[in-house]
Amino acid sequence: MDQQVRLFGAVAVRPAVLAVISRFEMISGYKVAVRWELNPIVRKQIEAGEPFDLVITNPDLIEELATLGKVEAESQVAFGRIAMGMAAKEGSRPLDIGSVETFKHALRNAGSIAYASDGTSGGYFSGLLERLGIADEVKPKLVPVAGGQTAPAVGRGEAELGVVPVTSILAAAPEVMLVGKFPAELQSFIDFAIGISTDSTDAEAARQLSAFLTSAAIDDILAAKGVERS
Repeated sequence: MDQQVRLFGAVAVRPAVLAVISRFEMISGYKVAVRWELNPIVRKQIEAGEPFDLVITNPDLIEELATLGKVEAESQVAFGRIAMGMAAKEGSRPLDIGSVETFKHALRNAGSIAYASDGTSGGYFSGLLERLGIADEVKPKLVPVAGGQTAPAVGRGEAELGVVPVTSILAAAPEVMLVGKFPAELQSFIDFAIGISTDSTDAEAARQLSAFLTSAAIDDILAAKGVERS
């Protein structure tokens, strides 16, 4: 039987991590068993006893899991960050969202806007609408979507636009296109970190996978999938 390492990760990093897993398996000889959930669910399920060897989620959640004794405190390491972006169905008319005003204009004129109802990105977007002073105008157009399905929902025509981490938009191609990243003044990068379980069945495998996922050798692949290294 192949040796296996269990990776539990946030939905937003899924497209990037899956793009490099086969390389790790070939180099290391380990098989990687993956599971993906929204950031808050990753934390809750690990707290409830979900077995894992390596976790990728928000740094604050990694720290909480370390405090709870679920993650080795000294194993915490930065993985990368993902920008927020706007998605539209492939072939849609081009939109300018390069400034705060054009961004607000796009939201005001959209017929419907999908967002991740339970994820980190959805929470940020809801707060952003309040900050921009357009919440009352835009909220009736919002289409809440379950974890990891925001961009595909746009591709299926369930919403005209979608606001979601760039990784998810790029992964939904060719049905979905990246309209653009949020303007710099409104951008909120979602940070991700790696932690190793205190109850890993193969700590050495987990350490090898962590080292691989943070190595410069895969920076270009991750960048093409929307993950930026700090």
